[in-house]
This record gives sequence, structure tokens and C-alpha cells, in this order.
Amino acid sequence: MSKIMELIEKKRNGEILTDDEIRCFVKGVVTGDVQDSQLEKMLKAIYENDLTDEETVCLTKEMRDSGEVLKSWPPEWKGKVVDKHSTGGVGDKVSLILAPALAACGMKVPMISGRGLAHTGGTLDKLEAIPGLSVSASTEEMTRWLTNVGCCIVGQTANLVPADKRMYAVRDVTGTIDHFGLITGSIISKKAAEQLDVLVLDVKFGIGAFMKEKSEATRLAKQMVKIGNELGMKTSALITDMNNPLGKMIGNALEVAESLQCLHGNGPSDLEDLVLKLGAQVLCQSGDTGSIEDREAKLKATLSNGEAVKKFQEMIINQGVDPNKAKALCAKGANVWTILPTSSFKTTVISPKSGIVHGINAHTCGQCSLALGAGRHIIDDPINPAVGLELCVSIGDTVSKGKPLMIVHHDSEKMPEGMNEQLVDAFDIRLSDRVASIVEE
Repeated sequence: MSKIMELIEKKRNGEILTDDEIRCFVKGVVTGDVQDSQLEKMLKAIYENDLTDEETVCLTKEMRDSGEVLKSWPPEWKGKVVDKHSTGGVGDKVSLILAPALAACGMKVPMISGRGLAHTGGTLDKLEAIPGLSVSASTEEMTRWLTNVGCCIVGQTANLVPADKRMYAVRDVTGTIDHFGLITGSIISKKAAEQLDVLVLDVKFGIGAFMKEKSEATRLAKQMVKIGNELGMKTSALITDMNNPLGKMIGNALEVAESLQCLHGNGPSDLEDLVLKLGAQVLCQSGDTGSIEDREAKLKATLSNGEAVKKFQEMIINQGVDPNKAKALCAKGANVWTILPTSSFKTTVISPKSGIVHGINAHTCGQCSLALGAGRHIIDDPINPAVGLELCVSIGDTVSKGKPLMIVHHDSEKMPEGMNEQLVDAFDIRLSDRVASIVEE
């Protein structure tokens, strides 16, 4: 029996792997000595028999060290190199706002992000809706951009955590995606490779999130925080609700447009609030003095005084956007649709009754966005940056029968069959406690 098969059998039997055994296995994943069939068997054995915290720490370290680790940052940046990670949700465009806002507060944000599966693209896909923008960068370019601007949002290089790329692909086809130890290893190894001082995690729960129950999100958050701290990053997490979409825009170019609104201090209150809460936690972990309220006010000031949007403009210029287009896109009051891609058609979804909006089903919105082409089923699917959903109402709003609930941005002449009905049903509209009924024509 080969050494690799011995390790698989050991884990199948519920035994604990030593650090050397985990190191041997991860090395084999990268070199190809571990065959796909063997990787599948090991992942299933881990899924069925779990990992101890010690095994998870070792796995995460070995994944981090399986390829390039960003070189040490300048010593004067000590304590200021920060990032955030979200477990993903519907309408989650926080990174596009938070990175430049933190840069405006003196932080260095080397955000290495990813592409999304399901309802819309990931952060990189959203950014690429901006014509000319590139998410590819060398370590030298990142260092220069962080020196001059303070932030960048780029993709994972081929040499950064290569073990995770192969393991993730196999996890996707073996039904082991939702194992907490494997999730932790995947997320924390990539962030640790950035040589961060501070990491804040946005761990979501609800019908529009990967984890439906708050208790499950809390359990995962605790594990990721523990492993992140073990790997030398000051790590903390916020548990956030994803039963309703975040903000009013769902779709790649639409979310860029809404991010720019927020960067000018005019974004939806729920989106701005989450940006400020996550950012304040980062500032706290980096040693910023004052109360949480002081830190939130500091971040909010960057949105209202133009400092954050200036950082965003400089960042996208660094990443390939024509300076004149970047300036036009980021100008206060600009018509961003002269630059961002737009859909060929728009259809308004009308409210069938009057009442107060108590909820908007994030899962339904996400699935409809995916059906329009804003997301992808598999990693090679193309994304249409122009399509998506635009909410006309928010939670707590009063809506009248016959008034708009949502605008659907689509490129086919007609929306997919049944989508209008699905989206109407996504809105939980009820009368107030004091109103028994409404009589309308």
C-alpha cells in the first residue's frame, strides 16, 4: 500500500493525522503525486470523520505554504495591513466600498478576491464590469499600488495557495464543500498568504446565504477566528443576516453603480451600515483608538468628504481603467451608465397589493439573477455584467397596489417564463397591525 493510501485509510478509521502526514499529503496534492481518485477519497474521509483543531491549523498552514506567500511588507506598515472576507450573499458588494474607505483611513488593503458561483459574480466579476479593469497583478505591482494608494482588489495568482485550487475543484464534485474544517482551510490559507496583520470575517446566515442557520454561521466563524489567530492574524468575525438582499442592486454593473453611490455617502442605509461595522472592527483590531462609534464616524467621513471615492478612482486607474473614464465614473452626480454596461431591456415588477414590505426573499432574488445571466453555474460559465435586479422598495417601506417593486434588467426580449410571478412572491407585503383591510378599485 502506498504512503498516500495509508494516510487515507488512517483518516477513514477516524484517526488523527500528524503534522508530517498532513504536510506529505498537501505536498502530494500540489506535485500531482496524489491522484484525483485519492484526493476524492481523502476529502470524503475528512468529511465523514472530521478534523481536530490541531489538524485544521496544520492543514491551513500547509495550504498557505503550498505556493507563493506574499513577501514581507515594509516595516512601517506593521499593524496596518488588513483585509476582510465574506462568505457571500445576495447583493453583497461591501468589498468595493470598504477597501478604499479603509485606505482613506491609512490602512493597507491587499485584497485578493475570487469569482463567484451561483447568483452573481464574485468581487472580481463585479469590478470587471468596469471597462478596461484588470484584476491581474504581480507582487511588485501590488506593493507599488499599496504604497501610492493604499488598496487594490486583485485575483489569486497561479502560485498563491495552489493546493486550495485543486482541493476546491474536487470538493465541488464530491459533495464536501460544506465541511467546516475544509472551508476554514480554504479561506484562511489564502488570507494568511497575504501576510495580513488584521482580518475581519463577514459570516452570513439566512435563506440567501450558504449557511441557513445562525448557529451554524457562528460555529464556522469561531473556528475561522481561532485558526486565523493561530496563523498570526488578528482575526474577528461579524455574524450578519442574509435573509434579505443587501442594498437595492443585484448584478455586477448594477452593484458597481450602487457601490459608487455608497462611496459618495448616498448608498442604502443597510449597505452603509455593514461597511461601517466591518470597517470599525478592522480599525479596532489594527490598534485605532477611540470607541466603535468613533471608528464608524471616521469611516463615514471618508464617504461624505470624497476621500474614499478618490481612493477607488486611483485604484481602478492603477488596475487599467482609462484615467478620463475613471474620473467620469467617480465624479459626484455622474451618469455612470455612460461607462458601465447596460441591459437591452428593462421590465418593472408591479405590486399586486398595498401594505408594508416585511421581507424580500434573498434566495429567490439570487436565483432569478442567476437565470438572467448575472452569475454562473460552473466556474467556466460566462457572466453578463449588465443584467440583474434593481429593488424599488426596502424593508419597512409602504407600497401601494400597482406601484413598482423591482426593475428587472435583462438582455433577452422577454424575461424567463414565470420570473415575474417568482419575484412578486419574493416580497412579503402585509398590512399594518392597525389596518384590517384596504378596499381598492
